[in-house]
Amino acid sequence: MFRPIILLMFSNLFMTFAWYGHLKNMNHKPLLLVILVSWGIAFFEYMLQVPANRIGFHYYSLGQLKVIQEIITMCVFAGFCYLYMRQPLKLDFLWAGICLIGAAYFMFRGGLPNP
Repeated sequence: MFRPIILLMFSNLFMTFAWYGHLKNMNHKPLLLVILVSWGIAFFEYMLQVPANRIGFHYYSLGQLKVIQEIITMCVFAGFCYLYMRQPLKLDFLWAGICLIGAAYFMFRGGLPNP
């Protein structure tokens, strides 16, 4: 039950670096090179994300799985912004987090689906 969550956490690390990591050190590199590097990083994201969703679908509904993914994405992105990109965390991250708590509440209030 926790295996898909762990896989999604690592998948999100790769995804975040594939999508945004190039903004810090590759601004002056040719776009095609940056795209290829991002695709290479995204390959590892998919190697974790696809099994995470396949495994997770045995425990969670599709909507629950998506909300879990979004919560993980926001947490990883906040850490990435602060630790890697040296961006300040603003209250907007808190408000977004509160919205995600609401989303989790509504998706999980009926409990987990029967496997």
